[in-house]
Amino acid sequence: MTWRLRRASPEDAPAVALVAAASFLTTFAGILDGADIVAHVAKNSSADRFADWAADAASVVTLAEHPDGAAPIGYTLLTTPDLPLAIGAGDIELRRIYTLPVAYGTGLGPALIVRAFDDARAMGRTRMLLGVYGGNDRARRFYERQGFTVAGRRQYQVGATLHDDFIYARPL
Repeated sequence: MTWRLRRASPEDAPAVALVAAASFLTTFAGILDGADIVAHVAKNSSADRFADWAADAASVVTLAEHPDGAAPIGYTLLTTPDLPLAIGAGDIELRRIYTLPVAYGTGLGPALIVRAFDDARAMGRTRMLLGVYGGNDRARRFYERQGFTVAGRRQYQVGATLHDDFIYARPL
């Protein structure tokens, strides 16, 4: 499969929000409470939030589209770090990177992260940070293959439950 990666504009926010909701549900169904998933997505992945990020000069939203019909199938969000870690002027957070199951095994995940590295470097950033749910072994292996190492830990609340996350860092 060949996909198209492009920088999302505020007008793309509904498409990115759709992928955000579907991918969060796909990733965490059976791990998190269903009502908590719905509330979390409504609060953190609305079209308005993505429109604000897409319009923010300190953020980059990248949208991946399917080659047949340009349906949204993945995305990344680079933005100002919001992590319990010493943050430097050269730091940026990869706040989100998700693909839908239709793209699993196609190389889209690695392509999205390489694009995020390139975008971060173009912004003059020198280190990428991210937080990942501690129980998401698949994601943790992916980040480690991309050169990320554990730089800290945090607790992240989804609904009424605190979850233990790892904070990863990678020099650019």
